[in-house]
Amino acid sequence: MAMAQRQVIDYSPQPGPQTAFLQSQADIVIYGGGAGGGKSVALLLEALRNVHVPGFTAVIFRRTRPEITKPGGIWDEAGKIYPHAPFFGEPNQSELEYRFPSKAKIKFAAIQHRNDLTEWQSAQIALIEFDELTTFEEEMFWFMPSRNRTTCGVKTPYIRAGCNPDPDSFVAKLIAWWIDQETGYAIPERCGVIRWFVRLNNEILWADHKQQLLEQFGPDCQPMSLTFIRSLVYDNQILLRQNPGYLAGLKGMPLVERERFLGGNWKIRPAAGKVFNREWFDIVDEINIPYKGGVLCRFFDFAATQKELKKDDPDFTAGVLMLATSDQQYFVLDVIARQLGPADVETLFDSTVRSDKALADKLGLPYRARWEVEPGSAGRREAWRLTTKLAGIDAVGVPARGDKLERARPLATQCQVRNIRLKRAAWNDAFLNHMHAIPDGPHDDIMDATSGAFDELVSGGIGVFV
Repeated sequence: MAMAQRQVIDYSPQPGPQTAFLQSQADIVIYGGGAGGGKSVALLLEALRNVHVPGFTAVIFRRTRPEITKPGGIWDEAGKIYPHAPFFGEPNQSELEYRFPSKAKIKFAAIQHRNDLTEWQSAQIALIEFDELTTFEEEMFWFMPSRNRTTCGVKTPYIRAGCNPDPDSFVAKLIAWWIDQETGYAIPERCGVIRWFVRLNNEILWADHKQQLLEQFGPDCQPMSLTFIRSLVYDNQILLRQNPGYLAGLKGMPLVERERFLGGNWKIRPAAGKVFNREWFDIVDEINIPYKGGVLCRFFDFAATQKELKKDDPDFTAGVLMLATSDQQYFVLDVIARQLGPADVETLFDSTVRSDKALADKLGLPYRARWEVEPGSAGRREAWRLTTKLAGIDAVGVPARGDKLERARPLATQCQVRNIRLKRAAWNDAFLNHMHAIPDGPHDDIMDATSGAFDELVSGGIGVFV
């Protein structure tokens, strides 16, 4: 498309925090505190500020390249803005950058590993931006100010970042002055207030004014200024108008995630009763369970160490049988959890799957058996052996799925709206005690088996044998 044919679109910032972010004169501005607050768009707009300056370069970092290019990611968002902004940016997909007539560039890049920093050792970057700063390591962030320099004519190189709350990240400590340490919420009257610091021997020393640091540490200490500006979904009226369901999605999250991503809470952590609460589970008699038209799935979380072989408390082999009804209700029908040696684990697995299949046939329901396959060839061989042994039954291993709490999130959401019910049985109390104790309890095997069964039923339960 020729340049003259393009439509210039006004991308003025929204009133409130987004405007405050773009107007701040601090060397470093950290913007965020909640999902949907317009952080990525603010970073993209800030990068446009100096594209009329010959030789200007901005780099927007994400932790991994797939995070840049995923559908709806920051590269897609840039495509909605840069080709239509003044000076008309031209995309270069292979280099992940936009080029402007002034020879200015806005580049998108990843720093996944510490070794990736060596690629930037000789770089000169006028504007450095981090999208989701809490996903980066502290060393990665503090390496970049040494690259924050330019001869293009921009008066002062600067750094901007957006992020969601993470109480365990270095960012939480960095912005502690702006956050109420009792409640975890940003202090409104401090948002946007600029403070000064010097970093000596990896320690940050703060002052309210630059001159205080110069007087204390001498003229060569090079103080920098920093501020934090809170942004929540309520500040993004464009998003709320275009996607009214987004707010409902945030409100429907489990407590911990809802506090972080909707409320902007920097202190809340998973604790007993906050991930899963025993009050969220209704117990029903079997006669009231609507089996017709449903699907059964048993998911196993294997452990292979007998309790008496160790002085500590080894993991359990857990297996959870779950029913998904035709109207998308979910019932936990059976839970087994035992500390067994390898041979006994296999015996338990084989007998349980065959018993489940007999029950499914009696009820006229489809049945799936699933278990997690550990990475590597040994895990794949074992999965193949178990599947072969259970010929005639839909029994397949699935790949390991990452962080257990993270993958249990969809289950926790359904539990909170009371859509996961328990069949009345002797194992109910043990199950409820286990789930309520997450993540502080000694084990997570039953939780992992429960979330595995739920995920398989929701996803269609195809299974992946690798």
